Amino acid sequence: MDLVSALVGLAVLLAATVALGVFLRWRQNRPRRHIPHEIVQPERLGADGLGENATLLQFSTELCARCPGVHRTLAAVAAAHEGVRHLDIDLTHRPDIARHFHVLQTPTTLILDRDGAVQTRFGGAPNRDVLELELARLTSETATHV
Repeated sequence: MDLVSALVGLAVLLAATVALGVFLRWRQNRPRRHIPHEIVQPERLGADGLGENATLLQFSTELCARCPGVHRTLAAVAAAHEGVRHLDIDLTHRPDIARHFHVLQTPTTLILDRDGAVQTRFGGAPNRDVLELELARLTSETATHV
């Protein structure tokens, strides 16, 4: 009876672990839009400015395996949109910035509006199509408020 109970307990623990992993993986690449309002100051990040219409702000580290691929994707998306800038901030030696922006994983990407307000946040590698949709949403909202 003890062996059966142990196997059942192990199976339940394994199922819970797999379910949690699937949930976290599903949630990781989804955009989050309900973010406390914050204006990003580019000087604090060591940048000379933000994009005219939007900024794709990527947080990376030296040991991040997915960061170079995300960098290429974000750079290509920014190049395809007028007034959109891509900034890649290496957090390896800047734990103060990681703490301030609550970065718990790299890559983390923030989409900023023209004023530097955080509009969308991605944990992990963002999907290019979702990035395009978020930029379209942001630039259309900007156009209606001008």
